[in-house]
Amino acid sequence: MDIILDALWDTLKVFPFLFLIYVLIEILEHRTRLNQNKKILQGGFAPLIGSATGLIPQCGFSVMAAKLYDKGFIRTGTILAVFIATSDEAIILLLSDLSAAHVVMPLVFIKLLYSAGAGYLANFILSGEKLSEANVPQEVDAHFCCSEHEGGGMLGEHSEFKTYFLSPLLHSLKIAAYLLIVNLVFGYLIDLAGGAENIAANTITGGAYVQPLITALIGLIPNCASSVILTGAYTNGAILFGSLVCGLCSNAGLGLVVLFKNTKKLKRNVLIVISLYVLAVIAGLVINAISLAAGIE
Repeated sequence: MDIILDALWDTLKVFPFLFLIYVLIEILEHRTRLNQNKKILQGGFAPLIGSATGLIPQCGFSVMAAKLYDKGFIRTGTILAVFIATSDEAIILLLSDLSAAHVVMPLVFIKLLYSAGAGYLANFILSGEKLSEANVPQEVDAHFCCSEHEGGGMLGEHSEFKTYFLSPLLHSLKIAAYLLIVNLVFGYLIDLAGGAENIAANTITGGAYVQPLITALIGLIPNCASSVILTGAYTNGAILFGSLVCGLCSNAGLGLVVLFKNTKKLKRNVLIVISLYVLAVIAGLVINAISLAAGIE
């Protein structure tokens, strides 16, 4: 009963912050279009812009990027930059947790630099990559919500009430439900393991170089639950910061689902997933090694 009550209380404390943040995101994203200037999508700043947009706590941009990439309007490095930068719900959850909010800026800084760097490197390696000369389709330029119900319509078709209140409320309730489940599971596991301190101690001594291999796989799950699980594991002391970064670097959200809709380019899509996994693991291993060497837990 204590575990259930603690999980409910932890979830209720986060919910108002989730709702307010999602309202702000709707206001921002409803006025954002990436296709106002095609040259931006294909120019020298494309990976950096992709990294910046991917950092916004939604997977909608990874969906749009996947559509643009599949039609040949952006380079491979740009799609990698967007995918690596995407963190789905993690930043919102970290901001909602006062005990973990201090890691948001380091997380954002690392993911911005790493995703942009990986994007530029990929574009340099694939410098001969050909792009489509056609105009970007209007449906790709439109705003897409970050949800498992892709294709549910553009926000412009909804009333302001649905856009700025109902949609954020439903999204917040959904994430809160995921969060409650995660809190319940981790609360039970932590109780069995003798407390968060005991888990953290075992993690630091034995799992710093194994965790990234696992968290990178979790991050590849194309569902916002993966980012909730990773964040919950970190805030409960079950994984290190580098392992969290690792999982969130492979956390491309629904963009991967959209990418794999094109079965004719299966080899290309598999190579992108493998690249995401390898790059994420490298980031996790390096950060964990530096943290342990510096005595940072």
